[in-house]
Amino acid sequence: MKRRSFLKGTMASSAVAVAVGAGLLNPRNVLAAWPQGAFDAKSFQDAMTGLFGSADNTASGDIQIKAPDIAENGAVVPVTVNTKMTNVSAIAIVAEKNGQPLAANFELAANAKGTVSTRIKMGKTMDVVAVVKSGGKLYTARKNVKVTIGGCGG
Repeated sequence: MKRRSFLKGTMASSAVAVAVGAGLLNPRNVLAAWPQGAFDAKSFQDAMTGLFGSADNTASGDIQIKAPDIAENGAVVPVTVNTKMTNVSAIAIVAEKNGQPLAANFELAANAKGTVSTRIKMGKTMDVVAVVKSGGKLYTARKNVKVTIGGCGG
């Protein structure tokens, strides 16, 4: 490592440490807003109202959910939501019968593609619901995912 690079890194780290110590940099200022009420909701309707301000939605064939038909491990169920809709501003994934149904919420930029992928936790067999906010309206699609106990198909 070159001496000059080492000194630059040390000086930058020291400056950040002093700023944090003095209270000039606060980690809360850089964290994203978190809709706690929506994630704490106990029902699908309450989660949608807490997240989007309304639970009114329309079923749509323009939303595809890719998830396993049978999930051998409910702790890590891969889910991908894809839509060709335009003006998509948000995509949420809801596991209806979980204690806290809202599993994920993604806010999308204006030029982003309507595709998200994540892993969710499911306590039992249930519908996974994809909610897409497009043009100020909510659209949904459902897929039933069977969760087996111990991966035995039971």
